[in-house]
Amino acid sequence: MTKRKKDSSGELPIFEWIKKAEELSRQAGIPAKGSLDIDSEFRAAVSEDIKAAKDATGRELSRYEVAARMSELVGQEITASMLNNWTADAHEKHRFPCQFLPAFILSTGGRRAFEALSRKSGLFALPGAEALRAEIQRIDEEMKKLKGEKVKRELFLREMGGGE
Repeated sequence: MTKRKKDSSGELPIFEWIKKAEELSRQAGIPAKGSLDIDSEFRAAVSEDIKAAKDATGRELSRYEVAARMSELVGQEITASMLNNWTADAHEKHRFPCQFLPAFILSTGGRRAFEALSRKSGLFALPGAEALRAEIQRIDEEMKKLKGEKVKRELFLREMGGGE
């Protein structure tokens, strides 16, 4: 049986999500004492989402750009310094405010932070219609780019005299 690979963004395909959710719901029970302390896991997830942040065209975003997008969405100033503090293990008293999570997800395009929170709760969320449309658009653009690269190579091969 062939194994499914995660896509390059590290996110699971939608059908893998459904399988995972079903498995998590079967494992529901009373968690062990201290097992829900996800501070380090959540900080790492936020950090990974920031590192992988991209805009709708696939261009990588800096922490400053993520902070600016979040600020615009929540209507209050969020700085890159705040993002740094929320992700640093050394800053134990600096916590990522939950009310900023929707803006963070929309600003980074990442799901790791949300997954870190929901996984321990036995919950999961599927991407909305807009997220799926954006993913389809990204795939279409990637395919168009790859077709262009293929055409370039075919032309080069013809120029070399190796193809008809």
